[in-house]
Amino acid sequence: MVATPIGNLEDITLRALSVLRQVDVIACEDTRHTKILLSKYDINKRLIACHAHNESVSAAGIVNLLESGDSVAYVSDAGTPGISDPGAKVVDMVTRAGFPVVPIPGVSAMATLVSVAGVIGKTYIFEGFLSPRKGRRKTRLTVLLERNEAIILYESPYRIVKLLEDIAALDPMRTVIIGREMTKTFEEFLRGTAGELIRILQERPAVKGECTLCICPKNLSEQEEENDEP
Repeated sequence: MVATPIGNLEDITLRALSVLRQVDVIACEDTRHTKILLSKYDINKRLIACHAHNESVSAAGIVNLLESGDSVAYVSDAGTPGISDPGAKVVDMVTRAGFPVVPIPGVSAMATLVSVAGVIGKTYIFEGFLSPRKGRRKTRLTVLLERNEAIILYESPYRIVKLLEDIAALDPMRTVIIGREMTKTFEEFLRGTAGELIRILQERPAVKGECTLCICPKNLSEQEEENDEP
């Protein structure tokens, strides 16, 4: 399971490149997307598609490849497989078939945002993508916000304002940090209440790039003062 860049193609480990050069087959979410990465590093391998819509069937095909003696690397379009990306079913089926699964760690959008969020504390709730349905999204948000811990979410640029509107309705004073286009040329980090961020985004003609959010705990400044005490 090989982690790949979330934007900047230079954010890949030497070990990941070594593995991709050594394996017989690379299974990936989107062959067109993966070819861009492989082309940059002059890697030519057989590619097979394994995405959310065919993961069970493709996982069985990967097991067949392993049984025939081939080595296989799995990559998602960006970041670490199995973290809000396909890959979990592949790991499950390959493991149950008796083959070892080796993680090749690297970048993830979650860790990238947390590293610059400045949220002091030991606990983060990683939720990934919430439901696109307003009722389900708001119900889940209500449960998460009640825990008063840092919450990491992923959201598309098409639904980011709707998500912020839900947060503003449930907890208007909660601080939210958005990482957009992280590691890319137009990387941007926005910080404020959900209402403040809505106003910023609505002033733009369109929001581009997948967003990663950190919803901070309540009374963040008070918690920081407590942690500073001897």
